[in-house]
Amino acid sequence: MDRGEDVVRQLYGRWRGPLHGYVLRMVGGDHQHAEDVVQETLLRAWRHADELTPADAGPWLYTVARNLVISGFRKRGGRNSEVPIEAEHLPPVSDAVDHVLQSWQVAEALRSLSADHRNVVVELYYRRRSVAETATVLGIPAGTVKSRCFYALRALRDALEERGVTRS
Repeated sequence: MDRGEDVVRQLYGRWRGPLHGYVLRMVGGDHQHAEDVVQETLLRAWRHADELTPADAGPWLYTVARNLVISGFRKRGGRNSEVPIEAEHLPPVSDAVDHVLQSWQVAEALRSLSADHRNVVVELYYRRRSVAETATVLGIPAGTVKSRCFYALRALRDALEERGVTRS
């Protein structure tokens, strides 16, 4: 082990706890930030290991830690604050977004229907089958297709209204 490693191990063992407590108070109790400052301080101590002795390094370590905290606050304070964007400056929302949202809401409403009602709606409106074709595909009479469609559309309308979708 070289001298630099030995000094840093001794510094870490002797000063890490007190240094962490000191920095923690300076950063308002933010443990992660305090730990980052302590680690950076000890990294800088490693770079100056030839000049430091573990027993007398306290003032140097505290000064470096204090300077790191202050420079960190300066960096944070120097950032531009967020500027709110007014609604009139926002680009218009495309119809594609509205279409996707409506499709999602319709799909959710369809899931709330019974399987029999959902199957009739899918066959008639999504697969564009006639009543007779839907009856054949589902293996039910045409009158049942019409009845299920009537009640399914009513349930679908109610489900969409519950989700805040209104007719336009």
